[in-house]
Formats: sequence, C-alpha cells, structure tokens
Amino acid sequence: MADLRKQLQNYRLITANIVYHMPDHAHLLQEYIWQDYDIAPKFPQLHKFLDFWTKEIEGKLHSVYVAKKELITPGDYRYAEWEATLQ
Repeated sequence: MADLRKQLQNYRLITANIVYHMPDHAHLLQEYIWQDYDIAPKFPQLHKFLDFWTKEIEGKLHSVYVAKKELITPGDYRYAEWEATLQ
C-alpha cells in the first residue's frame, strides 16, 4: 500500500547505474545498480544515497547514469486488425 501512495504522490521508479573506482585498484572501474522510488528531477532519495556513499564507502564515484519510469500511465489502446467468428 505504501508503494501505491508513493506512485500517487508523483514518485517514479528510478534506476541509477553508479560507476566507481575500486578502492584497492583505482584504475579499475566497477558498476553498482541502485533502484528506489524517487521524485524527478530533484531525486532527493538518490542524492541521500550518494551522500552516504561519499562519506561511508571507499570507492570514489566516477559517474552516475539515471533512468526513470512513470509507474501510473494512461493505458495504451490496441485495435484488432482481424475479426472473425469461429464455430
């Protein structure tokens, strides 16, 4: 029920692809996928997570790619291209 409330309050499903430097081998990059409900375009939950990352995790951030998807959208109409009666 909490997820439905968030959707009605304009939250969106956010997926962030976080690329960071390995702590012991700074020349190597690693990926981490983060996903949560957040409000675009300010992304307060993502910023909160990234603040936590910079303070608590040793891997230095390289880049963050963000994708969002609206969860409640108007329905798609589909029209039948063929109609027949089978007996």
